[in-house]
Amino acid sequence: MLLNLPFTALRAYEAVVRLSSFSAAADELGVSQSAVSQHVRTLEDWLGLKLLIRGARKSEPTQDGARLAQAISEGLGRVSDLCDELRNRKRNENTIVISCLPGFAFIWLFPRLVRFDLAHPDLAISIATDAGQTSLAASGADIAIRYGTTEPAPGRSQHLMGERVFPVCSPDLRAGPRPLQQVSDLAHHTLLQDDHAQFGANSPTWEFWARDCGLHLPTPERTRRFGQSNMVVQAAIDGMGVGLGREPLVVDALADGRLIRPFPEVATSHLNYWLEYQDGTESSRKIAEFLSWIHEEARKQPDLPEWS
Repeated sequence: MLLNLPFTALRAYEAVVRLSSFSAAADELGVSQSAVSQHVRTLEDWLGLKLLIRGARKSEPTQDGARLAQAISEGLGRVSDLCDELRNRKRNENTIVISCLPGFAFIWLFPRLVRFDLAHPDLAISIATDAGQTSLAASGADIAIRYGTTEPAPGRSQHLMGERVFPVCSPDLRAGPRPLQQVSDLAHHTLLQDDHAQFGANSPTWEFWARDCGLHLPTPERTRRFGQSNMVVQAAIDGMGVGLGREPLVVDALADGRLIRPFPEVATSHLNYWLEYQDGTESSRKIAEFLSWIHEEARKQPDLPEWS
C-alpha cells in the first residue's frame, strides 16, 4: 500500500539529522528555523513517534529516527540521481555536438547556424573544434566535419563538398602602389597560406595552384604561414598580403566584396569536406535534421564571382 507521505516534512527532517542542526537545515532549505521545527513536529505526530532528542547545541535522532533519516536519504538520493539521468537524457536528445576544424567553424559554419536555430528551435548545437586528428568516438561528438583526401569512415560518412583554390586579396591591395595585373606581380607581395603539410603533394599550396594551372610561380617578397585557415582569410581581408583562397572559406567574403580574385585561374583541390557520424545514428531525428540542413547550406552557398 502506498502511503500519502508528507514529503516536505520528511525532507526537512532528513536535513536536520544530516546537519545536526535546525538552523543549518533551515539555511539549506531556504526557510525559517521555526518552519523546520514545525515540519519535524508534524512528522512525529504523523508517525506517533519521537524522532529527535533535542539539545541546546545539537539534536540527535532516536534509534527509529536514525533509521528513518537513512531511508529518506537513500530514497531521495535515488530519486535525485534518476531525475538527473532523465534530464541529461532529454538534454542529450535535443543537443547535437559537432566536431570540426576551427577555421571551418568560424568562417563557414557559425554564420549559417542561425538559420538552423530558427528552423529547429527545439534542437541545440554545440561546437567542439579540434585539429581533426581525434576519432569521432573519442571526441564525444555526434557528427564530425572532416577535411581530407578520402572518405573518413565508409558506411557512416557522407561527402559534403569539394574544394577549389585560387589567389584572393583585398580590393585596395590589388589597386595599390604595386597592382596585381598578372601572376608575375606576386613577386612584389606577401603570400599568405595555412599549413596543410600533412597531406603531402596533395596539399593545397601555392605551388599546387601554379602547377595545376600551368603557371610559373615567382619567388614572392615573403611567405607568411598561419596555423588556422580563418587567420589566412582575415589577413587577406586586412590587406596583409595575397591569400591562397579555399573556396568554401572565402565565398562569403568574395560575395560581399571584402575579397576579390586578382587572377582567373582556379585549381581543383584533392581535398574534400566529409560528414562523419556515429554508427547507427544516421536515422535519428536530430542527426537526420542536421545532415539535411548542412547539405542544403553547402548546395546554396554563393558561386564564385566572375573574374574581371
